[in-house]
Amino acid sequence: MESQDYNPFEALSEIALTINTLLDPTEVLARVLKVAVETLDAERGFVLLHRPADDELFEVRSQYNISPEQLGEIVRISTSVVREVLDSGQPVLVFETESDNRYGSSESIVVEKIQSIACVPLRRKKQQIGAIYLDSVTRRGRFTPTHLPFLSAVANQAAVALENAELYQSLRDENRRLRSEVQRMHGFEGIIGQSAAIRDVFETMTRVLDTSATVMLSGESGTGKELVARAIHYNGERKDHPFVAVFCGSLPESLLESELFGHRKGAFTGATSDKKGLFEAAHRGTIFLDEVSELSPRMQTSLLRVLQEGEIKRVGDESTRRVDVRVISATNRPLKELVGEKEFRDDLYYRLNTIEIELPPLRQRRPDIPLLANHFLDKYAVGSRDYVNGFTPDALEALRSYSWPGNVRELENTIERAVVLARGDSIHADDLRLPTDDSVLPAETGLPLKEMERRYVLQTMESYEGNVTATAEALGVSRRWLHYRLKEWESRDE
Repeated sequence: MESQDYNPFEALSEIALTINTLLDPTEVLARVLKVAVETLDAERGFVLLHRPADDELFEVRSQYNISPEQLGEIVRISTSVVREVLDSGQPVLVFETESDNRYGSSESIVVEKIQSIACVPLRRKKQQIGAIYLDSVTRRGRFTPTHLPFLSAVANQAAVALENAELYQSLRDENRRLRSEVQRMHGFEGIIGQSAAIRDVFETMTRVLDTSATVMLSGESGTGKELVARAIHYNGERKDHPFVAVFCGSLPESLLESELFGHRKGAFTGATSDKKGLFEAAHRGTIFLDEVSELSPRMQTSLLRVLQEGEIKRVGDESTRRVDVRVISATNRPLKELVGEKEFRDDLYYRLNTIEIELPPLRQRRPDIPLLANHFLDKYAVGSRDYVNGFTPDALEALRSYSWPGNVRELENTIERAVVLARGDSIHADDLRLPTDDSVLPAETGLPLKEMERRYVLQTMESYEGNVTATAEALGVSRRWLHYRLKEWESRDE
C-alpha cells in the first residue's frame, strides 16, 4: 500500500531546487537521499559512489537513519542487491524478501529481518557511478513497481546535481589555485613588489593564509611588518573576524597587561568597570603583537599561557576565559640572540615562531624601488598637487642608489615630501632631499649590518639633538628599544 503522502512531482521539484541551490557534493547527496526516503516512506538508505582513485571500488558517501556503527553491517548485508545493480545497471525492487527467490534465502537479509528493498543505479551520461539503496524492516511491500520510475528519476537528477556541485567545487579549487599563483607572483593588496626577495615573502604568506599557525615577522624597522600581518589576516579564513594590532613597547607593563587581557572592576585604581582585553576583542580573529621583544618577563609568561591553553585571565579576576585567536608577532631585534642572552623565554620563542617570515630590507629589493615610488606618488600627488605625475631620470637613479636605512617607511616619507617640494610636473633629484654625506651614512660598503644600524641611529639622534622620543618616532621603534641599543653601544665603547 502506498504512502498517502506519496507525491513524486513535489519530490522531484524539490530535488530540482537542490540542483540550483546546493553547491557542495556532500550536501547534495544528503538532501536527495532524504527526499527519496521520505517520499517513499522508507526507513533507511545510503548512496554509494565510485572512489575517486579507483573505478572498481565504491564507498558510502551519504546515509539516512543509519548510525556510523551500523553502516558497515548494513552495507555488508545489502551487498548482493547492490552488486546486482552495479553489475547490470538495472534497478532492483524486492516487494517481500521472504517470497523473493533471489534474496529470500539470503541468511543476512533474513537475520536482519529486511522486508522490502529498492535499489537503483546512478549514471553520469552512460557511465555507472554508483547506486541509491533504500529498505524497510518493519513492513512488507513498502516498495512497488510504480515507485521505480520515480526512484530512477531521482537517481538521474541526483547525478546531474552531483555533477554540477563537483564542477563548481573544481572551479572553486582552480580559482583558489590561480589566486594563490597571482598572489605569489604579484603580491597582496597594498604590498608592492616583483623582486625575487619579495616573491619569496608572497610565497610563504600564501601558504599560511588558511592555517592558524603562529607567524613571526622579522626584519628591520620600516619593512612593512604590520602590512604583511594585515594581508595574512584579510586574505585568510579569519578575514570576517577582528584584526587587532598592539604595539608592545608603547605601554608600561601594568597597563599593557590590562590592555591585552582586560581587568575586573576594582582591580586597581581607576578600574571603575569590567573591561574586555584585546585578546577577547580579537576572538576568532587575529592579534598582531608588534615588537614582541619588548615584553617583560612576566608578560612573556602570561602570553605563553594564552598560546598553550587558549585561555586568558583578566587582571583581578579568578576565573579564566577561552579565546580562539591567531597570533602574528613581529620584531626588529634578533629574538634568537635574546633567547641566548636569557632576555626572552625560549619556550615562548618557539611557540611564536611556528612560521617565520623575514622581510627583506629595501636595499635588497632595489628592482621594487621605482614601483614603490610610483605607488606613493599616486597616493600623495592629489588635490592641489595632482599635477606632479612622474620622476626625472636623475631622481629615479637617486632613489635606486640610496641605501634606505629606514626602508619602505623612509621611502614613503621621502616621496610625500618631494611631492610638496616639487616645482614642476616631475620630481627631480634635489626634491628628494636625500642625505649625501657618505661619511656618516651607513651606505658604506663592507660594513657589518649592526655597525650600519649604529651609525644611522646615532646620526638620526644627532639630527634630533639627542631627543630620544623624537628619534624613536622617526625611526619607527620604541623608546625602550632605543635605550637598549644606546646602552649596548655605550658599554661596548667603554
